[in-house]
Amino acid sequence: MITKLWRRIENLFLTLWREVAKFGAVGGVAFIIDSAIFLWLISGPMDDSQLKAKVVAGVVATLFSWMANRYWTFRHKRSTGKTRELMLFLLMNAIGLGIQTGCVGVSKYLLGLDSVTEVFIAGNVIGLVLATIFRFFAYKYWVFTTDRGSLPDLPADQDPAADAAEVTSR
Repeated sequence: MITKLWRRIENLFLTLWREVAKFGAVGGVAFIIDSAIFLWLISGPMDDSQLKAKVVAGVVATLFSWMANRYWTFRHKRSTGKTRELMLFLLMNAIGLGIQTGCVGVSKYLLGLDSVTEVFIAGNVIGLVLATIFRFFAYKYWVFTTDRGSLPDLPADQDPAADAAEVTSR
């Protein structure tokens, strides 16, 4: 019984670790997309509109992130309701983008730090860390919810829902 429980706990941990690693990889690529677009915009076409530049960069990175998280990170949890899932994803990303943009606003308007480097650090370092923590839990618990009838069954050692159900039934 203890061995079986330990194996289930280990499987849950490994599944969570896989999700975190994939989410981190997707986030890394999205960060590069967001950062490149943001730096390009605030150094050129939108040098006088840093908040708008942050929003534009965030939207482009968000579209990439939805596709990558839906079809790779949380593929075992996605539902058939793409519209609902996308709307929730966009809502959670709007909140995350608000966190990042808020950091840019605090940096620029409250602290008076408005150089390209200072604004970049506020939006794409500090803001990104805070927004990433929020996004991971939002995606995991609200956006990508399992609709088991539409997905192929995972092996028991890769299906955290089956493990959790079996543990609670005992």
